Amino acid sequence: MIAFVRGEVAAVTLTSAVLEVGGVGLELMCTPNTLATLRTGQTATLPTSMIVREDSLTLFGFADEDEKQVFELVQTASGVGPKLAQAMLAVLTPDAVRRAVAGDDVRTLTAVPGIGQKGAQRIILELKDRIGLPVSVTGGGLPAPSEPWREQVRQGLVGLGWTAKDADKAIESVADLAGEEPDVAALLRSALRTLSRA
Repeated sequence: MIAFVRGEVAAVTLTSAVLEVGGVGLELMCTPNTLATLRTGQTATLPTSMIVREDSLTLFGFADEDEKQVFELVQTASGVGPKLAQAMLAVLTPDAVRRAVAGDDVRTLTAVPGIGQKGAQRIILELKDRIGLPVSVTGGGLPAPSEPWREQVRQGLVGLGWTAKDADKAIESVADLAGEEPDVAALLRSALRTLSRA
């Protein structure tokens, strides 16, 4: 997969930007906020997410990794495809999406074109345990030193089928093993042992 694209901005349209990379123009679908930061002729680096369909390969470009992460996560909710995920980020910031999901705020989500009452409720139900708290709630954008390993272990456990609540309990039970340089694989194994005993 293509994790990011760095190159000279060759063109900016209403919905996309073309970045020249090694003599090839790559078109990236972007939100209006991301497009507003780009200037033709300047070099830009955009995190990307590649969506592969039978009949197309589409690159989506983002202002930062946080936007990319939320874009990919909201698509795990049933009924949310890349176009709707991009529409969400065109209307709401990543933190606004997290706040809406965490606070059962159906009204905010229905402000996005293509999301109705039932769709918003489904998104909240399916993402509530996985989307996390807004960055402003977790400390103004400065993650706690222990946070990266916690999130990696949490994603591993949720990916293996455990609920976010069970994952968080297991993470707390192994937190004292983390030390200064946490071994994520070892912590994940310990957390799994804790869950299998429970």
